Amino acid sequence: MIAPIFELSLEQLVADIKKGQISAKSVMNAVYQNIEKHNASLNVFRSLLDKSRALAWAESIDAKVKNGESLGRLAGIPVTIKDNICILDTELKTTCGSKILENFHAPYHATVVEKLIKEDALVIGKTNMDEFAMGSSTENSAYAATRNPWDLERVPGGSSGAAAVSIAARMALLALGSDTGGSIRQPASMCGVTGIKPTYGVVSRYGLVAYGSSLDQIGCFAKSAEDCALGLSVIQGYDERDSTSAQVNYEEGLSEIDLSQLKFCLPLEYIDEKVADAEVIASVKELVSLLKKSGATIEERSLPLTQHLVPTYYILAFAEASSNLGRFDGIRYGSRKQNGDTLESLYKTSRSSGFGTEVKRRIMLGTFVLSAGYYDQYYGKAGKVRKMIENEVESLFTEFDFIIGPVSPFPAFKLGEKTEDPLLMYLADIYSVLANLTRTPAISIPTKLSASGLPIGTQLIGRKFQDAYLLSTAVAIQKLTDYHKVRAPQFKG
Repeated sequence: MIAPIFELSLEQLVADIKKGQISAKSVMNAVYQNIEKHNASLNVFRSLLDKSRALAWAESIDAKVKNGESLGRLAGIPVTIKDNICILDTELKTTCGSKILENFHAPYHATVVEKLIKEDALVIGKTNMDEFAMGSSTENSAYAATRNPWDLERVPGGSSGAAAVSIAARMALLALGSDTGGSIRQPASMCGVTGIKPTYGVVSRYGLVAYGSSLDQIGCFAKSAEDCALGLSVIQGYDERDSTSAQVNYEEGLSEIDLSQLKFCLPLEYIDEKVADAEVIASVKELVSLLKKSGATIEERSLPLTQHLVPTYYILAFAEASSNLGRFDGIRYGSRKQNGDTLESLYKTSRSSGFGTEVKRRIMLGTFVLSAGYYDQYYGKAGKVRKMIENEVESLFTEFDFIIGPVSPFPAFKLGEKTEDPLLMYLADIYSVLANLTRTPAISIPTKLSASGLPIGTQLIGRKFQDAYLLSTAVAIQKLTDYHKVRAPQFKG
């Protein structure tokens, strides 16, 4: 008897499709049944392939199987793409969750999309997001908030919230998102799925609409670390079109990990009940206990620079956003709106009507920290602090294999709960920005359900360019707990 489609690993599902034991069309039908049933209430997709076209694409995979043709590593797998990653398609727009790009169709594929299609993945739609990836709840989308499948009155996290929901709600089997300060890991934690941010430079950013260029990284969502590993192995690699792409040999494939040989650092600041919910701290400690029983070494260690993470991150991110979003002026890019006959009125009207409140806030703050008289005081100093943080983490990794801790200080919160206080929302990133500032790989794995039935994830941060080692360790840990197999009640079976 063949296991249910959504319970198989991606590797096994692709193998069964290639053998003709499962049809790609049946997989696509299963995905679209969930989309038709739940998308209206969850608001996952900004644009979606027509079902008939998606099924025809799946049938073309089945035809290749019958003809004995060679197929790629993701043959027949439906994939969703965050709406800030370019796709050349008449049905799929690239809006970045913003009104200023409401009718924009990208003129080319992002490198990651090219790689997915080359391996016969079926890219079916673009997922909703916080506008220009600026947010931690997907409430900042110009096209309404996405909702959490575990509780429709709660956020799914952000800014890649809808990408995480597409996996949690079984609307796809692999999803791509972007992570500037935790935008893959935080929604993965809040939606009970696995999400990885690779080492900066391992995955090409060509075709990703930039927010913070020194922080942004494309990564994967899937139900398990094993599935994320397959997805990352496809999209990784040097790209001459991306000047920040790393010329390194990514070690593909998972290896057997002996947890008893590993040493984890648990920062004392990460288990401070003044910062994080008690249930979040308890979930980390429960996983730590399991690791200790497996023979792993866990050492609590103070990281004094933790207090500087959020201000350093936001100064750098806002400054880079101010620079990157200057191109959306109604002339070079973006919807053109004009109230008057001057160039100034064109800029002002296009940008004021096209950008949402949070984007405007970040552009203005970013412009301020870059302005004459304040550059050295803010942006220059933040760059120096970032280097200090990088040095401290590199020193830490001479003693430890991984840093372990929470992903978010709280489980999914209610819609509207933090929108009136931007600082409260920014603090949602307190545990996740470290990996972006230090350019290290990090993964969120589901490790517990709260008393109210909401998923909570735990984060592992690894050494630069040891992404495969991080994923292999996450796979070993997921063998200790079955929380990555738990689904929201309406998506079981």
